[in-house]
Amino acid sequence: MSDFNLFSAIEVELGEVERQLTKNIITNIDILYNSSVHLINAGGKRLRPAFALLAARLFNKDINNAIPMAVALELVHMATLVHDDVIDNSVTRRGTITVKKGWGNRVSIYAGNYILARSLSIVAGYNRRDLLDIMADTSMKIVEGEIIQMQSSFNVNTGLKNYLRRIERKTALLISVSCQLGALVSDAPEKYVYDLQRYGYYLGMAFQVTDDILDLIADEEILGKPIGSDIRQGVITLPALYAMHNSKHAKELKVALASSEICNNNTQEIIEMIKDSEGIDYSYYVSQKFARKAQEQLNKLPDVPE
Repeated sequence: MSDFNLFSAIEVELGEVERQLTKNIITNIDILYNSSVHLINAGGKRLRPAFALLAARLFNKDINNAIPMAVALELVHMATLVHDDVIDNSVTRRGTITVKKGWGNRVSIYAGNYILARSLSIVAGYNRRDLLDIMADTSMKIVEGEIIQMQSSFNVNTGLKNYLRRIERKTALLISVSCQLGALVSDAPEKYVYDLQRYGYYLGMAFQVTDDILDLIADEEILGKPIGSDIRQGVITLPALYAMHNSKHAKELKVALASSEICNNNTQEIIEMIKDSEGIDYSYYVSQKFARKAQEQLNKLPDVPE
């Protein structure tokens, strides 16, 4: 097994990001503090701050200036997760209870709003209008993506274009912006900022397609939540889209995926029909295609400064 660690060059800075996440929840209201730090304490991959730091590291050896931005990006991501769990009525995330389960809907909404406001406050500390505009615009587009997904729930007539637009707003956008903002705080040349932005976009698309695959085939303990969550919530992902058009179970699948009752009562049967259709293999092919596009963008970037 390879000992390669993508984040080895930024381990110290990532450790500081972890410390700063909790420090930036500044409130004397116990219920707001406890609910806000709950998801932070549950851990996570910290991909968005990591990519911001890596992007900054391409243009400066000292990347301490990028740490507040990395913290802000993770806080935005966490705010969206807290709100998502209310919308989806989720009870577990990252192997522990959700804020929604522990504190209820009202506190969850307030906590998510508070975390988002804290992230914008951190970005404002750079005194750069361009950074704040990007973060605000990103936050608005993420919300638009959630609305698009909500309107598409249990809609078996949704197509590939709708799916790609949803995952772009849901996942790819914030990873793309993480790379973009990391480069900007390091004063990278405009060309490289664009290349990194596109790299993050393609990587984020690959990541979300892979996540949609894992929702059907992963071990629940490793995934940190029950499999089939997308099906139960009426979210039509790429494996299901493929199956509805290329499976001997196509008609049966369309009926099932259009029904909230069937999706919740017969989740495993639906998963088996999707797996039988080669929808998993097709989705893996698509994720690899996005990953190759990300690699192409990466090849345009400079070497890490000595």
